[in-house]
Amino acid sequence: MAEECLLKDGMAVDMHRIGIDPPVDASRYDCVFIGTFTWDRGSTPDEVKDFVLEVGYKPERVAVFGTGDTQFGGDELFCRAVDKLAVFYGSSWPGLKIEQSPRGSQEQFVKNWIEGVLHDVKSLA
Repeated sequence: MAEECLLKDGMAVDMHRIGIDPPVDASRYDCVFIGTFTWDRGSTPDEVKDFVLEVGYKPERVAVFGTGDTQFGGDELFCRAVDKLAVFYGSSWPGLKIEQSPRGSQEQFVKNWIEGVLHDVKSLA
């Protein structure tokens, strides 16, 4: 869904599958979107930690999003990896946290978040 929104807005998009694709040169991008799930009672998955190490530095503009499930740990641990990554990168945007797969009204929430990030990135370019 995020890719569709970005393409519709005329942005060039490269998708990188964390843990599958070779490392990326994050310096080539105006903004890096990092998606994650939350693992083991609020932990960031090892694949995402490896991606952070592969990049090797903190890009200036990183927007973090992720899915979670409140039935595992409740609100306190819900999408905790999103919070951790947003703080780690000093993200200008609040992390987008969605319950599992976005549907219905959550889809509009995702679109609004992406539009907010895009607006900021365009104004900085």
